[in-house]
Amino acid sequence: MQILFDIVLPVFGTLFIAFFSARAGIVPPKVAEGLAGFVFTFAVPSLLFDNIVRHPLPDPIEWNYLISFFGAAYLVWLIAMAVSRFLFRRDFAHASMAGMSAAFGNTMLGLPLVLNTFGETGVLPIFLIIAFHSWQFFGLATILLESSRRQKGAISALPLTIAKSLATNPIIIGLLAGLLCNLGSVPVPKPVTDITGFLGQAAMPSAVFVMGASLAKFRMAGAIREAVAACVLKLLLFPALTYVIATHVFDMQPLWRDVAVVIAALPVGINVFLFADRYEAGAPVAATAMLLSTFLSFGTIAAVLYLLGVR
Repeated sequence: MQILFDIVLPVFGTLFIAFFSARAGIVPPKVAEGLAGFVFTFAVPSLLFDNIVRHPLPDPIEWNYLISFFGAAYLVWLIAMAVSRFLFRRDFAHASMAGMSAAFGNTMLGLPLVLNTFGETGVLPIFLIIAFHSWQFFGLATILLESSRRQKGAISALPLTIAKSLATNPIIIGLLAGLLCNLGSVPVPKPVTDITGFLGQAAMPSAVFVMGASLAKFRMAGAIREAVAACVLKLLLFPALTYVIATHVFDMQPLWRDVAVVIAALPVGINVFLFADRYEAGAPVAATAMLLSTFLSFGTIAAVLYLLGVR
C-alpha cells in the first residue's frame, strides 16, 4: 500500500496548504475563484483532451467488462440520488451531485495503483474504463444539473438548454475533441499536444488547491452525514455490485473482473467538487466526501485486494 501513501500524501499536503492559506487571508476568495475558473475552463479540458488523443481505444472493446463496471456505477448513482432526495431532503441538483460522488472515482490514483498491483496486464482494462469514464459521467452530470435549473412550464426549452450547455461546457468540449481525433485518427499537431500537455499538468494540483481554499469557507460539520453516506456507497456498494455483475451476470477473466472492482473501490474524484462548485450544488458535501473517502480508501482498497486474493 506504499503506492497509496505516495499519491495521497501530496494531495492532502496541498489541501492543507490551501486551506490554511485561505483561512489566514494569504489567498483571497477572488484568487481562489479565478483559479477555479482556470481549472474548469482550461486545465482539466486540456488534460482530458491530451489523455484521450494519446491512448487509442482498444479493439475489440470488451462490452461485458464495461457493462459490469458502468452498470454498477449507474445503479449506485440512482441509489445515491434517492438517498439524497428522500433521506436528506435535498433538491434535484444537490442529489445529482450526490449521485456523481458515489460513481465518479479518482482515476489519478487508480492508474498507478492498478499498474503497480497487476503489472502490464492491467494496462488494457484500466485504459478501457478511463476511455469511457469521464465523458459519460460529465455528460450525465451536465444534463442533470441543467435539468434542475429549469422552472416549471419551461420543459419545452429543456433540450435546447441542455444542448447549449453541453456545447459550451469546456470539459465536454475537451472530451469530445479528444474523442473525435481519436476515433477519426486525426493527427494532432505537436504544438497543440505540447500546449494541452503543459496546461494539463496544472489541472490536478490546481484543482486540489482550489478545493482546499474553498473548504476554508465551508462548514464541513454540516456535511459529514451526507459525506459518510456517499463514502459507503462509493467505497463499499459500488465495488460489491461490480463484483456481483462481473461474476454472476457475465463470465469474464478474473484479471478483468478484479481490475473493474479495484477501480470501483477508488475514492471520490476531485472533478465532482469542480462540478458541484461550478453549479453551486452541494460543494461542501462533495469536498468532504472526497477528503473522507480518500482517507478511508487506505483500508477499503486493502480489504478489496485481500478479498480478491491479490497479495
